[in-house]
Amino acid sequence: MQFLSDIPWWGYILLILLIIGIRDVLQKNHTITNNFPIVGHLRYWLESVGPELRQYIVANNREELPFNRRQRSWIYASSKKENHYQGFGTDQDYKEAGYIFIKPSLLAYKSDGKEPQSIKSAKIIGGHRQKPFRPNSIINISAMSYGSLSAAAITALNTGAHKFGCYHNTGEGGLSPYHKMGADVCFHFGTGYFGVRDEAGNFSMAKMKHLVETNPEVKMIEVKLSQGAKPGKGGVLPGSKITKEIADIRHVKMGEDVLSPATHSAFSNVTELVDFVENIANETGLPTGIKSAVGKLEMWEELADLMIKTGKGPDFITIDGGEGGTGAAPPSFADHVSLPWVYAFSAVYKIFQKHRLTHRITFIGSGKLGLPESAIMAIAMGADMINVAREAMISIGCIQAQSCHTNRCPTGIATNNKWLEKGLDPALKSERFYSYMKNFSKEIMEITHACGYQHPCEFNMDDIDISMGDNNHTTPLRVAYGYQKDLVVCSND
Repeated sequence: MQFLSDIPWWGYILLILLIIGIRDVLQKNHTITNNFPIVGHLRYWLESVGPELRQYIVANNREELPFNRRQRSWIYASSKKENHYQGFGTDQDYKEAGYIFIKPSLLAYKSDGKEPQSIKSAKIIGGHRQKPFRPNSIINISAMSYGSLSAAAITALNTGAHKFGCYHNTGEGGLSPYHKMGADVCFHFGTGYFGVRDEAGNFSMAKMKHLVETNPEVKMIEVKLSQGAKPGKGGVLPGSKITKEIADIRHVKMGEDVLSPATHSAFSNVTELVDFVENIANETGLPTGIKSAVGKLEMWEELADLMIKTGKGPDFITIDGGEGGTGAAPPSFADHVSLPWVYAFSAVYKIFQKHRLTHRITFIGSGKLGLPESAIMAIAMGADMINVAREAMISIGCIQAQSCHTNRCPTGIATNNKWLEKGLDPALKSERFYSYMKNFSKEIMEITHACGYQHPCEFNMDDIDISMGDNNHTTPLRVAYGYQKDLVVCSND
């Protein structure tokens, strides 16, 4: 002991380094640290902080993906009520392929200056149903489950949605207490039927009816066929992650792994899907729709044909872009499986337009549309509303750490780690989300008026040009995608 007390402080450091060095030489799991003891750890540390280094030091304002610094800065500033303008002109490369040009009118629309904070949907969803629904906002919260997001994050979003006037999609994890802070709700479920499943894991109409009857905030129901992040792939919720609360919400057993299959057990073909949707709408009285990523188009053609023949079918269709979102997925799925939103939506819209069905359906876009120029482009292409997910997360503090799948989200948003979650104040963050949505809607309306229109639904595909890149010219959306959006008549109810 006397020997240890005589060692100077730097001697302890050398001793620790010696122990680490010996361990590095003896282990065989990592070649770098075996060949280069101690200093080899620097390589793994740099790799771990690589995203942060690129995000804050290396990459320029327009370079990052999925959201660059300029886009995130606009959302942050909008949510914090800070100056979100820019000076000295644009720094965008307007010759880049896909660059959006919105065409203003010579004379802008004269507004009375009394615009509401949210932009009401032009269409009534499920007008022939017992309980039709006209959303108060064309911008709403996309499907993000409790479990995927923390309780604090869901609480913040729902509270902010209530104040702003938009609806909140539950995601497939079921209707949680945190979705009940006052906002309208779209109840969303997938192949696991969480919250509306029986003991065997099959869909239960009785539980669906009970959920709707006891939760009047639920205004519409969405059946998820697939999502942009991983279409045609299921998932597993490990039993170790199932708390008593999650078990109660999802109607699953404690301690047992829960499988979300790749396919639905309630239906196997398009005819059965239509019957399934129709039965839910009839039993609950609520508008019922579907959400899907897009690839092959044969079944979309079959769906449109069947809707014409039977007069039945979904009241709304949410098209999810293959860009991916908050859902964890293998890189091969997130990067390559299913079409990006612009190609996916235009392909599906043309099918329903050909069958003269666009007036019957409310089209919802989902997939990186939470910025004014992208939202207006989507509406010009035929989307009646858009859902935002990652942009909503950014508004309440997401820093694009891209660790949603690790349960180590540093901002407490995409994690159930209580230590990390405690830093997220739902009261403050709900105000941030509210401010983002308010500024988002305000900017959409300002651009709408600049183009000579009263409501965004009046945009058509000749109002937007896109850059053709190396061809050094632009072309209207109508020419680029081969159709013109059908006229939307705004409801006056």
